[in-house]
Amino acid sequence: MSDIEKVKNLRKSTGAGFKDCNAALKESNGDLEKAAEILRVKGIAKASKKMSREATEGVVVISGNEKKMSLIEVNCETDFVAKNDDFIEFVKELSELNDNNSSNLNELLKTTMKNKKTVDENLVALIAKIGEKISIGRAKTISFESSRNFVYQHSIIKENVSKLAVIVSLNTNERTDNVDLFGKQLSMHIAASNPIALNSNDIKQELIDKEVNLIAEELKNSGKTEEIAKKISIGKINKFKDENSLLTQDWVMDPKMKVKDVLKKLELTNLKINEFIRLKIGE
Repeated sequence: MSDIEKVKNLRKSTGAGFKDCNAALKESNGDLEKAAEILRVKGIAKASKKMSREATEGVVVISGNEKKMSLIEVNCETDFVAKNDDFIEFVKELSELNDNNSSNLNELLKTTMKNKKTVDENLVALIAKIGEKISIGRAKTISFESSRNFVYQHSIIKENVSKLAVIVSLNTNERTDNVDLFGKQLSMHIAASNPIALNSNDIKQELIDKEVNLIAEELKNSGKTEEIAKKISIGKINKFKDENSLLTQDWVMDPKMKVKDVLKKLELTNLKINEFIRLKIGE
């Protein structure tokens, strides 16, 4: 096999650049297996150096079906790389594997991809090839038997790949125009209104405590009596809960109604919102 053929084979098997493959073959005296190992070690070293850098760009990818669906976030340093063909190919396959693993990231990293290498190995190789920090961020799976999942994507890059994505699960098997429209509009509403919980009881206490402290700071020098300040504080906290709970938010399509009112108006027995996910790059 000629030197040029060895370089081509090494590039194909490792994904490394021409110069790196050529240098590795020289270092290994033409031994392809040793050259591949040299590239692997150097790739890990390159990747390690890049992992301390900021990665605030990237994509969110959707995979799954009406019963089970997953979102996964993959970060990189620049928007240019977020649209790179190699990056997109990697994240689309990664997303399918993530759905299979129900968003268990520890298991995902050990999962074998189409090229017979693990996700972790492919991630290191991609970082070495592209030259940017790439990291797997948030991931979540929604899975309910008696349900239908609806999705919305914003700033779409490729099919199922975008900058913002929403999945919302409705507890229904109904297939009517009204349910389809509501599911579509609800996912759009979530994208725009960014609720932090389905209802007020689901808001994490740490977020409420943080809001309480901010309100207390705001009222500290207001000159209000303690009794009035307490009433104002309670009112503001209740407003915070209502504005950040999906069911009590003003409906984006008609702000005179709440989401729970639109849900009730459909008049479908047992229809309810099971769960939702909203992921946006940079948030």
